[in-house]
Amino acid sequence: MALGVSLLLPATPAAAHNSLTGSDPADGARVAAAPARIELRFLSRVDPATTRITVLGPDNVPAAGAAPRFAGSRVAVPFKPGKAGLYIVGYQLSSSDGHPVRGEVRFTLTTGTPADPASPSPSSAAPSPSVGTAVPPTGAATTAGPAVPAARSDDDGTPVWPWLVVAGLVVAGLGAALLRRRATRS
Repeated sequence: MALGVSLLLPATPAAAHNSLTGSDPADGARVAAAPARIELRFLSRVDPATTRITVLGPDNVPAAGAAPRFAGSRVAVPFKPGKAGLYIVGYQLSSSDGHPVRGEVRFTLTTGTPADPASPSPSSAAPSPSVGTAVPPTGAATTAGPAVPAARSDDDGTPVWPWLVVAGLVVAGLGAALLRRRATRS
């Protein structure tokens, strides 16, 4: 009876495994006006203690205006735009089951800010507030190419669903064989 009920219920992913569900700007977007902030949305609550976010612009220049702000399953990072080009938002967090999740969101800013004539010298440059919580994004920040969907940017990129389908088919086959065997005995 339990086997029959389990076959009727759809397979669901582990509830403790977090993943990116969306972002603003969206992955692969081309934006003309720089947003005031970048927002990442996740499947479940994000723990500020185990989450690291970076925002890098062209030439690997940090573009986070301040430390990230956390609100449940959302993370907002104030955006400090630089010149036009590819921006990469890298994230790394731990799911409630301890599984590390990391990936990146890429967007292109089509209009940049004018060059700052009073650039600080390297010795007096203050690090961005999010540098201490930074994780380098996967991939090179200066390479312009097709955006990598966030759904494929988990820890090793291997999806779980094919294994769940195979396991379900094996269980269904064993259940059918058992029922056929009982029917021939009756």
